[in-house]
Amino acid sequence: MLDRRQIVMGLGATVIATALSEKLWAAASIKPDGASALLVIDVQNCFLPGGSLAVKDGDQVVPVINRIAKGFSNVVLTQDWHTAGHISFATSHGGKKPFETVELKYGKQVLWPDHCVQGTEGAALSRDLAIPHAGLVIRKGFNKDVDSYSAFTEADGKTTTGLAAYLKARKVKRLFLAGLATDFCVAWSALDARKAGFETYVIEDACRGIDTQGSLAKAWADMAKAGVKRIQSSDIAV
Repeated sequence: MLDRRQIVMGLGATVIATALSEKLWAAASIKPDGASALLVIDVQNCFLPGGSLAVKDGDQVVPVINRIAKGFSNVVLTQDWHTAGHISFATSHGGKKPFETVELKYGKQVLWPDHCVQGTEGAALSRDLAIPHAGLVIRKGFNKDVDSYSAFTEADGKTTTGLAAYLKARKVKRLFLAGLATDFCVAWSALDARKAGFETYVIEDACRGIDTQGSLAKAWADMAKAGVKRIQSSDIAV
């Protein structure tokens, strides 16, 4: 049996190991620098509670995003900006309902309730976002015949928004993503960020998902396979 001295020594070693672990974790926390950018995806009224395509608890990302944004000198916002009668709307396809799919020229398309129509209050960014130093707003999905989840490339896989060139011109190498929804616009943007060569992080607690037909789990699996790093806002030193 262990005597009292061995027990005390063991407890002491545990305390030291825990302290060292905490110190190493603090040292390993991520400090945004001039080569880092925060990409805030689609925090718009239509995706918030009461909106036509509300993401559950979507409003809860706003204070998290506001807090971490203070640590970034480079911030880009995206804004879904659809035409009326957009091809991604279920109402544009007779007999179809939201969340059903159709085959279009560029592939399978999930059909959505009408949302984020240009110039409407639903398309406006949340008034609770407090990021006055954001340097750019990228509007996407304004081509009536092509949807656009990603901040980088439309759903046809070839039409670009110019965001990658903008970030590279500003010498950004690390990209941190937050916003709505995790399994669609955030995930597609993260995957395209990796294709463009950026070290990419998705801040899990600064996002919320729709999760239709297992889409959330698939999105996380696809992102992990592509080398996207899944972190929490507490991992960022601001």
